[in-house]
Amino acid sequence: MNDKTIKVLHLYARDMNIYGDRGNVLTLLRRIQWHGYMPQLLEYNPGDKFPTDVDIIVGGGGQDSGQSKIQDDLIAIGPDLRKLADDGTPMLVICGLYQLFGKFFKTSSGEVITGIGLLDVETFGKSERLIGNIITHSEQFGDIVGYENHSGQTYLGHQVESLGRVRLGAGNNVEDVSEGARYKNVIGSYLHGSLLPKNPSIADYLIQQAAVNKYGRFEGNTFDDRISDLARKAAMKRPR
Repeated sequence: MNDKTIKVLHLYARDMNIYGDRGNVLTLLRRIQWHGYMPQLLEYNPGDKFPTDVDIIVGGGGQDSGQSKIQDDLIAIGPDLRKLADDGTPMLVICGLYQLFGKFFKTSSGEVITGIGLLDVETFGKSERLIGNIITHSEQFGDIVGYENHSGQTYLGHQVESLGRVRLGAGNNVEDVSEGARYKNVIGSYLHGSLLPKNPSIADYLIQQAAVNKYGRFEGNTFDDRISDLARKAAMKRPR
């Protein structure tokens, strides 16, 4: 390991961290280390001073109550997050934070939770809950496997592209076959499970972009991902 540090910020670790989403953080830390860099974990929760000197940002899902709890704080740091995104900082946001990185989430009861508009998406709470194993195909990452559990249905605007097209499951909504959204190096997705342990190519993408941003190039290693491959194959055989 060299002395080049890659800082990972876990966004709202207390309130937006369900269905194993912390596994995404743990995977990044370990793979950063395997690639020969020095991982450093930072956490941000409501009321903390937001650290802008970060290399990767990761956030997870939460209940509607958790989204309401962080809403005001997220709006306050929204300008910082948008600047980091525009500057190319890689980010991964799952489910609830994916929704709030968009324009708004209108719940099934009619409450509107305002987002930060970093992603050009809009989300509407529906009576139908979309639950089950999901396989999405991405031209860049191949088949992406995970588990979805959300009542919000998300619709993409013109300023984002989808993460992939759904092969099994629902994805963003029941009206098209899109899953997730991408803007520059920001990835939003509904895939829990958690996502990165079963899809290490996405973890490596985030790490590579962070290293290039910070050091001008990525000096990574190759290693054996057979266990991840077995987990992916097992997940892909499971019924919906």
